[in-house]
Amino acid sequence: MQRVTVTLDQELLAEVDTLMHERGYQNRSEAIRDLTRSGLKQVREEAAPDAPCMGALVYVYDHAARELSKRLTRHSHDHHHLTLSTLHVHINHDSCLEVALLKGQGSALKQFAAEVISSRSVRHGQLVLIPNDKEA
Repeated sequence: MQRVTVTLDQELLAEVDTLMHERGYQNRSEAIRDLTRSGLKQVREEAAPDAPCMGALVYVYDHAARELSKRLTRHSHDHHHLTLSTLHVHINHDSCLEVALLKGQGSALKQFAAEVISSRSVRHGQLVLIPNDKEA
């Protein structure tokens, strides 16, 4: 590891310190390393939207909503080439949670996620992308 010096204004340093304490980092270096990794990941995604990625799409929906389960299933089948696995959990009488593990071009995963999340009666949704640097 190399030691570097970084100059931060007081407000930014206070935000780093707050994050450090909230997330339980042992020191500023650990927090700044994670923030740097996150920022670099975001820059890579923006620069190469079609790069190969792995992803997890997590969403909660009202299972009683008219035809929603069928529409979501049909949508998943239409994008079967992106889906590796799906986990379905009954949260309570009215709500289900699904986690879809995905693999493909980042832009395709984002489009699939946006279509699912924007479906009426999907209450919450989030896509987490991980670059798959080992693929061509």
